Amino acid sequence: MNSTPPPETVRAYLDALRAALKGCSPGLIADALADCEEHLDNEIASSPDKSQAEVLASVVETYGTPAEIAEEYRDMEAAIQGPFPKSEPAPERHYGFFGVITDPRAYGALLYMLLSLVTGVVYFTFVVTGVSVSLGLIITVIGIPLALLVIGISRLLGHVEGRIVEGLLGVRMPRRLPPATAADETVWARIKDVLSDVRTWSTLLYLLLMLPLGVAYFVIATVGLSLSVGLIGGSLWSLITGESHVQITDVPWLQHIFHTAPGLFLMVIVGVLLFFIVLHIAKGIGWLHGRIAELLLVRL
Repeated sequence: MNSTPPPETVRAYLDALRAALKGCSPGLIADALADCEEHLDNEIASSPDKSQAEVLASVVETYGTPAEIAEEYRDMEAAIQGPFPKSEPAPERHYGFFGVITDPRAYGALLYMLLSLVTGVVYFTFVVTGVSVSLGLIITVIGIPLALLVIGISRLLGHVEGRIVEGLLGVRMPRRLPPATAADETVWARIKDVLSDVRTWSTLLYLLLMLPLGVAYFVIATVGLSLSVGLIGGSLWSLITGESHVQITDVPWLQHIFHTAPGLFLMVIVGVLLFFIVLHIAKGIGWLHGRIAELLLVRL
């Protein structure tokens, strides 16, 4: 029998749940906390004649203790198979230098790098335009509502970006928007909570960072793929037709390579190796960007 006294406040219950989920992905913890907070708030609102401690004591009997809820979320997460299959440890044996060609995370990250320029431009343009207009109109009656609208849409964009990150990079991100404020708070209290939430500002920072990051990712992906495909396709075409139109007058030995069969075979091999290198770079960038997304977008 569990001798631990039940939490007497919602915050204490959520803190206990967070501690019980230690070691899980931030996205899973964020979803569990959001679901639990919403359920507890609804239970408290439906029993206005009872104290918060009494409601929580009843909730523990029907809904479960924080430890039990944490175990349920772990089991539920383990049962869900996403686009990236869960494998046992020691993935290096399966995804070596050449094995990366079978790793779906490499292709997902490569696609993310190609899309990041578009999303980066959209995010950056919205935040810069929204913040600039809001600050310019802050002394008018519509300045503050417009600023709050910009913040709200930014949080929504952050959530959408999280779904893209999870879908393409395989990083577990929140799958629902967290409850921003308690239902019984006044409008001004809710505004204060949103403005004091560090995730509000970290989300804006992330959306701004996506432009320079998106440009860098897009350049790396397109240059790497272009060089790889160009070397392979161009060399094979020259071998088939017997003609090479490559002219590198400043480097005679390199031009000679592109005009001989052994040199063209060598360029095909170089192009193939470059493709594998691009996949490894994309996978590394995907891992790094996933950590950035978790740090700036996940609210715990």
